[in-house]
Amino acid sequence: MSPNKPISMTNIVKNYFKVLEVISSLNCELVYKSGVGRREKISDLEVVALSLTAEFMSIDSENSLFKQINQVEIPNLIERSQFNKRRRKLFLFSEEVRTKLAKKFFRI
Repeated sequence: MSPNKPISMTNIVKNYFKVLEVISSLNCELVYKSGVGRREKISDLEVVALSLTAEFMSIDSENSLFKQINQVEIPNLIERSQFNKRRRKLFLFSEEVRTKLAKKFFRI
């Protein structure tokens, strides 16, 4: 893929929903959840799915990712800075998801 050619938004969204579908089937659960504060606009699993989709598509920055998708395609999308904070807080959960994905893909 040419570095100057923008990635199609449709492909990002299609891939995001496919990744979300696959990792939802893994039944991963977040160990710590505070339950304090407002109801979250986007679930932890959706944050992880969007992060994994960006990695899969070689999108290496949240700025670049958020320039290529919009609120219409993913209605519960949060601001880039909120996404980045949540993604960092979910690092261990993301690693659990990655481990389960690897086991699923390499199961003999």
